[in-house]
Amino acid sequence: MIILGDVTGRMFGWSARESLYAGAMVAISSTTIIAKAFSELRIVGRIRELVLAVLIVEDLIAILLLAALTTISAGSLSAAQLGMAAARLGLFLVVVVGAGLLVIPRLVRSILRLDRPETTSVACIGICFALSLLAQQFGYSVALGAFIAGSLVAESGEGARIEHLLEPVRDLFAAVFFVSVGMLIDPALVRANWLPILVLSAVVIVGRIIGVSIPAFLTGAGVRTSIAASMSLAQIGEFSFIIAYLGTSTGAVRDFLYPVAVSVSALTTLTTPWMIRAAGPVAAWVDRKLPHALQTFVALYGSWIDGLRSPGPRRTRAQRIVRLLLLDAALLAAVGIVSGRLFPYAVIWLRKHAGLGMVAAEFVAIAAAVVIAAPFLIGIVRLVGALAVALAGQALPAEVPGKVDLAAAPRRALIVALQLAAAVALGLPLFAVARAFLPLAPALALFAAALLFLAVRLWLSVTDLQGHVRAGAQVLASAYSHARGEAAADTPNPDLEVGRVLPGLGSPTRFTLAEGSPAVGRTLASLNLRGVTGATVLAIARGGEGVLVPTGHEQLQVHDVLALAGTEEAVAAARGLLSGDVPGGAAGS
Repeated sequence: MIILGDVTGRMFGWSARESLYAGAMVAISSTTIIAKAFSELRIVGRIRELVLAVLIVEDLIAILLLAALTTISAGSLSAAQLGMAAARLGLFLVVVVGAGLLVIPRLVRSILRLDRPETTSVACIGICFALSLLAQQFGYSVALGAFIAGSLVAESGEGARIEHLLEPVRDLFAAVFFVSVGMLIDPALVRANWLPILVLSAVVIVGRIIGVSIPAFLTGAGVRTSIAASMSLAQIGEFSFIIAYLGTSTGAVRDFLYPVAVSVSALTTLTTPWMIRAAGPVAAWVDRKLPHALQTFVALYGSWIDGLRSPGPRRTRAQRIVRLLLLDAALLAAVGIVSGRLFPYAVIWLRKHAGLGMVAAEFVAIAAAVVIAAPFLIGIVRLVGALAVALAGQALPAEVPGKVDLAAAPRRALIVALQLAAAVALGLPLFAVARAFLPLAPALALFAAALLFLAVRLWLSVTDLQGHVRAGAQVLASAYSHARGEAAADTPNPDLEVGRVLPGLGSPTRFTLAEGSPAVGRTLASLNLRGVTGATVLAIARGGEGVLVPTGHEQLQVHDVLALAGTEEAVAAARGLLSGDVPGGAAGS
């Protein structure tokens, strides 16, 4: 989001600092707005957990951004200045949090023992204001102090009880927040900057939907949860105001940026409830539009990621590879930063001492930087491959040598998906660094080429996976055909050992449609089972007739035996939807 905001600012002819501030503004979602929307719309479950986790990390990053931007606003940015600012912030956090952990949780528990709700409320608010003022005295945002205060109060172990007491105060401040936002909108400035406001609003919405949903899916959240989380986070709020105010108050940017930030926040705030409500239908639409091979991969991918969470020797090896990977990435970033700083001087030196022209000198300087960076880049590529192989081997272990590797196809697809995840995680920061010494077009072309290469490989491996799934569906249909009408068919058969015979299909669960099931007489397409729950039907056993990899247009009948695959959460939601115990919307939450 920082990169997108920076590029958008440069498109409008803003200065480098103004573009950087624009990127920082659109990078942080609004905790206040999302918390209020989730409370009113009663959003619970995995989506809420994922969104709040992202918001916590974003708030921490916002504090670091404010520290870095404060240094930039004071003058030219240097590594020493930024390092000193980071060290001061780290020391402040260590001292305040360390001292606070010794005092505040004990103090809060002592106050709670008085059993006086008004005293507890006043004391907690006093702690919040005290730490906010302390942070302000040391040159940091009051938001940092309030954030630390909330974390320390929660360490008392009575967070839920205190939160209930402070809900009226929270609602009051939320109302003041929204009213103040409305008062900050100047129609004249909005009219003068309407185009940047609309473009930045589109960047926030589209950029966050893509930038959150893809990483969320690659970490095993599933299509529905990933899209719902991304659409919930598609707005900016309080930290964006603080960042914009910092720039205008220090003179680092022109005054127009603050009303732009407020207007973009107002627009995206208005769209947030609609986006949250539309998340389910959008996720279902995306799932329907995916090619069939990709639909199967999406359904199985979550179960593979679940296998990575179990400890094992491969996990220890993967951790060692990650450390080496981060080291190589840091060294490559350092080479990029140094190259960017020395590039003009290198061009001047080459023109003066080697007699080269401007174009030739720039080409030689870039070539030298590429040669220096090549070993680290090659190391990153090799380590990413080794990491993907190690993780995929943990989720889908290979057979002993000399036997047919039945997990080869799903493991190949998982390896490419993990490589794509690593490319996104490492590629974006390295792309930002590459812009320090490369023009935007070449840097963007290199990054896009890498993603395109991995996307093509993923499509080829997903296509190969279809054959594996068809073979598995045939075995499942044959094994389940005898279970028609049996009560025991609703539970997995431990004797089948599908996970051993057909690795990569997760742990298929049998489910028999009873006479009262709302799914009887309907097709899988009309039920939208995969889009609503995230689970997929690998096979259907109907008497002696098996349907291999259903197309979605087969009409379900009483006593059909379905082979459900996916994560445990997805399969449980699918069973609830098929039995009528859980409504479709709840199943997806």
